[in-house]
Amino acid sequence: MRPSHILAILDREFTSTETQAHTPVMLWGPPGVGKSQIIAQIAQSHRVPLIDIRLSQMEPTDLRGIPFRSGDRVEWSVPALLPDSKRHGERGILFLDEITSAPPTVTAAAYQLILDRRLGEYHVPRGWVIFAAGNRYGDRGVTYVMPTPLANRFTHFEIDPHLDDWVAWAHANGIDDRVIAFLRFRPDLLFDFNPAQNPVAFPSPRSWEYAHRALVKFGDLPHLLLDALQACVGQAAGVEFKAFVEHMDELPDIDAILRGTSAQVPQGMDLQYGVAAALVRRAVQARNLPHANLVYGNILKYAKIFPQREMGVMLVTDMHRSIGKPLFAVPEFAEWAASITDLMLYDLKLASTT
Repeated sequence: MRPSHILAILDREFTSTETQAHTPVMLWGPPGVGKSQIIAQIAQSHRVPLIDIRLSQMEPTDLRGIPFRSGDRVEWSVPALLPDSKRHGERGILFLDEITSAPPTVTAAAYQLILDRRLGEYHVPRGWVIFAAGNRYGDRGVTYVMPTPLANRFTHFEIDPHLDDWVAWAHANGIDDRVIAFLRFRPDLLFDFNPAQNPVAFPSPRSWEYAHRALVKFGDLPHLLLDALQACVGQAAGVEFKAFVEHMDELPDIDAILRGTSAQVPQGMDLQYGVAAALVRRAVQARNLPHANLVYGNILKYAKIFPQREMGVMLVTDMHRSIGKPLFAVPEFAEWAASITDLMLYDLKLASTT
């Protein structure tokens, strides 16, 4: 399932605590696809605390608490890491990460917490949701088979990398547009993981964010940049991306396009992807500026002149994902939409016959 759909499901799960309809959710996926990041987005969007418990690093007593004598009885202390409405608030997210890497003694301690929302005398506050995540068994990580009683306490979703979703996230989070352009040019390298080879560094949504950081740190040190990129995304992808970055020096004047004084479209497909990514980034940066509509209008005019109209469609689609409905209010949008009507009709006809 694509990340944007998972995000919508988890958002609805969070609000379902108001009607007591919440069911604990288990996210499955290979390393680096953004499982933890999706959970963090839910917490950020609702402005609630996120308690991230790495079960792989815990002992059973870390969850159950330590027993102590109280008169003639033995009671259990409540671990401070568990949600408490007075200390943490009435609403929040309890995230049990790396649950498939936790030894069976720890997961057994989590049974009651997940299903009954309690451990002994402790109760999870009503407004808190329980999410969990872990790697799949075939991903060559340290994983245990999830016991059936524990698995039956969750609803299960598997996350698949999706380029459109990652591009929208990347534009919103300031990822270097050269990384975005490269992955539009080579979409197969968004995620390239072969567990049989057990690679140390490999292309993934997470490692491409690291490649962005490498550009920030080593972009002015070309003799170190290749090694830094390979350390993030692996040898082959690092070499290819380094060559792509060097080629981006041949991009046309982006400022002139935004002013409406340039209609130059580069011939190379890699450079066309580079122009498209750079224009979307500039549209995002102009979103709250007085001249935003002028910028959007000039980008829409430029989108009409790509030799391959699909490139213009991709540019406008990415821009819409990043800035939303304000794009529709720009007069040039109707003109652009009219220019690709036949292309859309062809796609619909093709889809109806397949």
